[in-house]
Amino acid sequence: MDIPRRVWLEIDLNQLKENFRKIAEAVAPLKVIAVMKANAYGLGEMPIATALADAGVDGFGVAEPYEALPLLQLGKPVQILSSVLPEEIPAMVEAGVTLPVTDLDTARLISEAAVDQERTATVHIKLDTGMGRLGILAADAPAVIREVKRLPGLDCEGIFSHFPYAYESGSELTNLQMDRFCAVLDDVARDGITFAKRHMANSDAINNFPRACRAPFNYVRTGINLHGSFDTAGKRTLKVKSILTLKTRITAIRRLPAGTGIGYGHTYRLPRAMNVATISAGYADGLPLALSNRGSVLIHDTPCPIIGRLSMDYTTVALDCVPDAQVGDEVICLGGSGINAIAVEDWAMLKNTHPYEIICSFGNRVERRYV
Repeated sequence: MDIPRRVWLEIDLNQLKENFRKIAEAVAPLKVIAVMKANAYGLGEMPIATALADAGVDGFGVAEPYEALPLLQLGKPVQILSSVLPEEIPAMVEAGVTLPVTDLDTARLISEAAVDQERTATVHIKLDTGMGRLGILAADAPAVIREVKRLPGLDCEGIFSHFPYAYESGSELTNLQMDRFCAVLDDVARDGITFAKRHMANSDAINNFPRACRAPFNYVRTGINLHGSFDTAGKRTLKVKSILTLKTRITAIRRLPAGTGIGYGHTYRLPRAMNVATISAGYADGLPLALSNRGSVLIHDTPCPIIGRLSMDYTTVALDCVPDAQVGDEVICLGGSGINAIAVEDWAMLKNTHPYEIICSFGNRVERRYV
């Protein structure tokens, strides 16, 4: 028996494609790698990637091998952007996934696997220009790159790095990182070593650092901007729109007397007799607990304040503004249109986090519907 879900996330694939086109136009002639890690930030890797492949994306970036393999069927380059473990290397070389070289030992292992399989493995050199997480330190990179280039079975196609502060316009570190990157390119170029693909810009850099979107760079990487969201800091130069609408339904409507305590801890008491709705979505579905007594939902396109503390499965809201609401009516928890729309960034600010966490937090019982 097919029972409809009580909470669902509508994902607008046409708006996704339009967002991609706007990003591609903004960075042209640079090409665009779409970041699909964490199941496309929880939105569904294959539906999102298929739509972007149809729109003309130039490749995909992921965090680990498990995410890479399904994407290969789309006929676009698939690159692991983080690191690769020794036991993962042979299968990734066989599959044709583009692998990161984060150190010389990893390069040697990839080379050995390629030689054993009589294949050429495509690799990108990962530089640590200031992220402090993974990659070859910029100061060490020229010597390491020269060693890597001597290894058999490798196509050193690309070189890349990552920004920790690109959401801050004018960040000195971000500019210094690009200086370090370019210095490495200049150093190895003296030995005739060049890279066909060169990329640093993420979504934040696309909006805040035009320098990262011009030569010597010829690719950018973007994830959250494809979804129409931005970091809460920094500029928003791209005119992209949200592709997300999180919906549920009214489960119950009750007339409760003045003084009634609402929810765990009775953090809200009714100041008067009120109509109160219970909706079938809670923090297990991705609603931040910080919405308690602070946020709102849309019923009949009208904001209705959340009262009391969110539960795992339910949320209570005041119905003063929509007296005609009925059990079963649709509720917009996130999204909507016009001045009352609830943005991912709104939730992020209430939770004192960033939009990435919000998008990645939708629970596994939330149905993804592609429209």
